[in-house]
Amino acid sequence: MHYRIISIGALSAHELWGEKQPVRRAHATTTLIHADDKTILVDPGLPAQAIAALLKERTGKGPEQVTDVFLTNFRPAHRAGLAAFDHANWFICETERETIGQALIESFRTQDEPEYREALEQDINILKRCKPSPDKLADQVDLFPLPGFTPGTCGLLLLHAGSTTLIAGDAVPTVEHMEQGRVLRGCADTEQARESLVEALEIADAIIPGHDNIVVNPSRRSV
Repeated sequence: MHYRIISIGALSAHELWGEKQPVRRAHATTTLIHADDKTILVDPGLPAQAIAALLKERTGKGPEQVTDVFLTNFRPAHRAGLAAFDHANWFICETERETIGQALIESFRTQDEPEYREALEQDINILKRCKPSPDKLADQVDLFPLPGFTPGTCGLLLLHAGSTTLIAGDAVPTVEHMEQGRVLRGCADTEQARESLVEALEIADAIIPGHDNIVVNPSRRSV
């Protein structure tokens, strides 16, 4: 099993940099994993054309070679490029799928504005296409629930000989959040998000944040 960062993400407004309003387009960090006979893309956060170009640039592979896509949560910043991988299996944590699905359906039922209803319908159809993820996506690639930012935020734990790498999604949004022990504003459950951050730091030797580059866990620098 091996992996590579395809695109380093960014927050629309980095509160730990003093940014109070959006100053850029939010997009998630995208990672490609090779394990067994699978090629798994995690969080295609850039638009389809851009993520396809970066995939080719970083790996020499085209979108058609991706067998599976995994979303750490259902926020738009984590799935903007899904259309490039229409042939692949799309996976998301079952808790995220169920809780977000219920909220979308309820909003659709109570919304009268046609344009907003159309957007909700598109999201519902995307979520329907996403399958509940199994506990293991491949050998050495384990599901790792990290709820709090959204009800079903979920990472992937990559198991190496003697070390671990955690693709953490928004449970660990940036290096600064990790170093300061902070969670994102606007969490569905702030206390749960704090617990997930602590759990991520306890288990992982290296962390791939939701919107930043890979970093060695500061509490495990000897690895």
